[in-house]
Amino acid sequence: MAAALVLAGIGLYLSFEHVAVFAHKELRFGSLGKGQLFAVGVDVGIMIMIAVDLLMAWLKRPISWIRYPVWLLTAATVVLNAASGAPRNRGWELVDYVAAGAHGLVPVLFIAVVELGRDAIDRMVRPERAERDSIPWLRWILAPVATSRIFRRMRLWGVTSYPEMTRRDQELIAYEQWLKRKYDGDISKATEDELLPMKMAPYGYTVAQALAMPDEQEQAAQGRKEDAQRRRLDADTRSEVAKSRAEAERLRAKGEVELVQAEVDGQTGQARAHARAQVSAAERAAELEQQALDNAVVAEARAREAEAERKAAEERKAAAAADLEKAGLERQAAEQRRMAAEADKVAAAEAGAIETERIAKARKAAAAADLEAADLEREAAQKRKEAAEADRVTAAEAQAVETQAVAEARQAAAEADRRAAETEQAAAETRRAAAEADRKKAEEDRGREAALADAARSQQEAAEAERVAAETRRAAAEIEQRAVEAEDAAKLFPRERAVRKVARMALAAGGVFAGLDAEEMHRELCRVVTIADVQREFDVSSTDTASKYRQEAVLLLAGGYRP
Repeated sequence: MAAALVLAGIGLYLSFEHVAVFAHKELRFGSLGKGQLFAVGVDVGIMIMIAVDLLMAWLKRPISWIRYPVWLLTAATVVLNAASGAPRNRGWELVDYVAAGAHGLVPVLFIAVVELGRDAIDRMVRPERAERDSIPWLRWILAPVATSRIFRRMRLWGVTSYPEMTRRDQELIAYEQWLKRKYDGDISKATEDELLPMKMAPYGYTVAQALAMPDEQEQAAQGRKEDAQRRRLDADTRSEVAKSRAEAERLRAKGEVELVQAEVDGQTGQARAHARAQVSAAERAAELEQQALDNAVVAEARAREAEAERKAAEERKAAAAADLEKAGLERQAAEQRRMAAEADKVAAAEAGAIETERIAKARKAAAAADLEAADLEREAAQKRKEAAEADRVTAAEAQAVETQAVAEARQAAAEADRRAAETEQAAAETRRAAAEADRKKAEEDRGREAALADAARSQQEAAEAERVAAETRRAAAEIEQRAVEAEDAAKLFPRERAVRKVARMALAAGGVFAGLDAEEMHRELCRVVTIADVQREFDVSSTDTASKYRQEAVLLLAGGYRP
């Protein structure tokens, strides 16, 4: 790199002044300064493009066309330098040609060094790139025409190996000689397929590739034919699918028409049933009116019987009142007898009291004496108690004087023990609070884990239930699909389809009909499929129609229908 920079500096130094003076004098630039700017612009442009070319080659992003402007500007510099050394006012001599060549030698050498550096960088940053072999110069001298054809094919078709190119050329020559020997020197007798190697050689084909072209083209044509046939079959398939869909739409429309007809029939039947219900209601009203008249006669007879019973009850009530009054009189007589007996008892008691009054006074006097003696004894006992208390206080004071120091020491020790106990209690309280906090935290953790476990279990159970429900729905959908296909194949009417649908609803709802008679089957179907379910499924408002659907479904199940 340093040598290239030195070489570039030498070239700039040698060519700058000659080009500037030549541009000023011969190229009619206005001044020498403008000529110098021209020389600087050309040289700087060459250096910039060379720097960009080398940089992009180093970044593995080479720009191939940038080399050609560099060569063109370098050639212009060489021409300008050579023209600056041309003789004036005399003819050219050998020394003049040598001088012109010497003026352009350094720029040419500089470009050669730049190309060498660019190729070295390209080989360093892209070692995997295949190298292009150069054709020996001796071949150019000995066989220029054939060598130019080889060079042209190598450049046009990306053949980088010169030995590979010569091998191809040798195979082509050998094949041509074989054809001449085969047809006694007249190659024009060869077929078009046999002449393909000579025709396709300018396009980079080898002999083997050219001879394999017919088979490859036939295979490609066969592939295109098969693709066309496949596309035609796909188009036919799509057409059949479209026809099938159109037929399905037609059948669906026909089914809708039949459904509307069934709805109209149902509404007509509903109207007829309503009319029959009104007639039945009128007949029932007449019967009720007749029954009301009969009931009125019976009610009148019953009213007379009730009036007779009421009178009999009033008579019984009057008799009961008389009995009650009689009982009251008897109670008053008994009360008077009881009061007379009580008066007799009081009189007897007063007589006994008069006799025992003296005995009571004597006993009262004795009791008063006993009470006075007890008071005196109590006062004596109180005085003895006061004396004993005074002696105890005196002894206690004496003992207190003697043991005051001991009491103070004990008090100090007790105070210290109390403080220690308080400290220990505070520590125990702190430990208890910490233990309580840990216990609560552990309980919270256990509760959280239990909640998470319950949530996970609930989610798992919900997922399992959803899976089971999905499986059930899928099985029911498959059964329904098979049943619909069978009904389509049998071309059943809408009412028959509806009855079969009710039977499938009962089976899908878990109804068990095996081993049951007709009445038990009817109860079982009514249990699992209500009239509201049938009305909602078939969008009918008549309960009579829904009930008939269920009855016919029972008959169908009794006949052994299982989808």
